[in-house]
Amino acid sequence: MKNIAYLSIGSNIEDREKNLHEACGLLKCEKGVNILSVSSIYETDPVGYTDQGKFLNIAVKVETELIAEDLLDKCLQIEKEMGRIRKIRWGPRTIDLDILLYNNENIETEKLIVPHPRMHERAFVLVPLLEIDPAVQLPNATTPLHQILDEIPDKEGVRLWR
Repeated sequence: MKNIAYLSIGSNIEDREKNLHEACGLLKCEKGVNILSVSSIYETDPVGYTDQGKFLNIAVKVETELIAEDLLDKCLQIEKEMGRIRKIRWGPRTIDLDILLYNNENIETEKLIVPHPRMHERAFVLVPLLEIDPAVQLPNATTPLHQILDEIPDKEGVRLWR
């Protein structure tokens, strides 16, 4: 069975743009994962822990045969392979891969919550996501994501990179 998932990928350490391309390349190499579209790259101000460099962020739409938890395991494996070290919550990172949406499902397990619990609060997630799929919705939501984005105060912290 083919599933559609949306990922957010970000980096703010070393060669940020190269890190995004490498993460996409590693995703492409995964059996059962097919990248359908990738957003433009956006430079964004840090959120949460702000004493760090600016991020580059993208959204990626994938078609996958993997169940959501197996896709998460692949994302975590890519982070580890690329040298991600988790020291500070929301701190600097070589690479970060988050599952935003998986089909139109609500998933809550010990390891994974989908939709991503804070995605609707973060312009750096919604701007690239809506670029690749303007009609994407949160499961069971009545308010369109573009309307939610309009209400987020930090939109000016998300700038088109290239």
